[in-house]
Amino acid sequence: MTLVDWLVMGGTITLIIAYGIWRSRGQRDIRGYFLSNNDQKWWSIGLSIMATQASAITFLSTPGQGFGDGMRFVQFYFGLPIAMVVISMVAIPIYRRLNVFTAYEYLEQRFDLKTRTLGALLFLLGRGLAAGITIVAPAIILETLLGWDLTWTCVGIGVLVMLYTVTGGTKAVAQTQQQQMGVILLGMLLAGVLMVWKLPDSVSFGDALHLAGGAGRLEVITLPDSFDNFIQDRYNILSGLVAGTFLALSYFGTDQSQVQRYLGGKSISEIRIGLLFNGIFKVPMQFLILFIGAMLFVFYQFYPTPMFFNDREVALTLESPYAGEYQALAAQYDSLDQTKRSLWLRWAELREGDPASANSLQAEALALEAQQAELREAGIKVMGRRDPNANLKDQDRVFLNFVLNHLPIGLVGLLMAVIFSAAMSSTAAELNALASTTVVDIYRRMIRPSGTDAHYLGVSRGLTFAWGVLAILFAITAGRFENLIEYVNILGSLFYGTILGLFVVAFFFPRIQGTATFWSGLVAEALVMACFFLPMWWPETFAWLNIGYLWFNLIGCVVVVLVAMGVQALRPE
Repeated sequence: MTLVDWLVMGGTITLIIAYGIWRSRGQRDIRGYFLSNNDQKWWSIGLSIMATQASAITFLSTPGQGFGDGMRFVQFYFGLPIAMVVISMVAIPIYRRLNVFTAYEYLEQRFDLKTRTLGALLFLLGRGLAAGITIVAPAIILETLLGWDLTWTCVGIGVLVMLYTVTGGTKAVAQTQQQQMGVILLGMLLAGVLMVWKLPDSVSFGDALHLAGGAGRLEVITLPDSFDNFIQDRYNILSGLVAGTFLALSYFGTDQSQVQRYLGGKSISEIRIGLLFNGIFKVPMQFLILFIGAMLFVFYQFYPTPMFFNDREVALTLESPYAGEYQALAAQYDSLDQTKRSLWLRWAELREGDPASANSLQAEALALEAQQAELREAGIKVMGRRDPNANLKDQDRVFLNFVLNHLPIGLVGLLMAVIFSAAMSSTAAELNALASTTVVDIYRRMIRPSGTDAHYLGVSRGLTFAWGVLAILFAITAGRFENLIEYVNILGSLFYGTILGLFVVAFFFPRIQGTATFWSGLVAEALVMACFFLPMWWPETFAWLNIGYLWFNLIGCVVVVLVAMGVQALRPE
């Protein structure tokens, strides 16, 4: 990056943080610290919800997802509008009537303390781990830019986020998120436009769409072709509408990192409009980011494509005894890449005038793409022999490679600010929610129920700091994941179904009491964990349990309801 880019990035981030701290000054109690004194307008709620979910992972990993797998990931969000309507109708009036700080307070009022504690602990475990993943994404940037050690980079970013989160609480989070979303949307739109604009003169936008479609990158709606595919495939229309709805219901209705964004709303109507705003605009936003990933695939059909996008691991390999073997594979890869680029250029010239010849060239180019994929896998194995612990996952670095090598001066800094802003907004919201749940549901309820507001405010800031430290520690281990956007959703799906089940029983089954609900939650969580880990540990024996992770949300919820009904029938209270 040039000096101009560093100034743009640093200036943007500094102004956002300073503005958030200034606007959130004067916090005196935990209602102001966690709920912003219930002064949030609908547009602030909507932007805050979107910014909390749209972490740096979204803007690094989602284009990589579109680059490698196409746009079918957008089906993951199809259940979101449905969930927003249900939450607005069912959960919001209850939360506002009870005037709760956290969603889990309601579980005690409806059931008992042990059920409230179970819900809070499941949230703290899942969200505490996920907060670490959101720190990794910008750390990858600095590792790529400057060759910094990923561990110390995670530490630095975590401390930066804690600076204003510990100081200003929810209001600081909300104020910074509004500015961050503006930077994010502007930066991504500019990147997408320039990506298409920089294609060769002979390649029109229509050519780009045709190429992406022929390579399978524009498949938005996919249908399962069998029952096994229906269950195991992560992204299809049915899993998105059914399992995705359950995930969204749990995430936005029971996950404190999201619930806290709207509990601070001025009124029920403001909260509902904010939620519906998120439900309407989130799907098009994800569609746009995945489309940028698909266009990124097209872009790299006409520009030199590295065999591996993690430059640091490549450099280490070239300094090792395996350098010759890796270079031989890279030379073959580059030769195929050059031939493929010439084929696509000829294809663009003939597509309209000679469709038959163009189709033949397209098939030949895609065949070379498949050969390159084989060489890439061989190269990855070579790097793995050099260091079995090497970071051999680079899908999250594809978009970053484009930004750093193909965008003009100034815009590189803006895109870096986009990714850092997204990371800070999401991580800050998660730390704030983790602290509120720990203070309200654990500390104030069971450890020190008679403290002063000043005492609880001090504990809240201390716990925000403590959760930040834990998030940093997990971030240090998360940098080797293949695709961060998938891993953060997998992690959530391990817990969300059970948490949602507790609330479904609370909302819709008035005759079921606390003990039955508590034990059903333990059973459901054990079953979800078994479905996830057994096929991983013993793939041959438990292959039949290999289930697409979205379905864990449905399974956990349904099991909680069914087991609770059964236990309640056996031992009525």
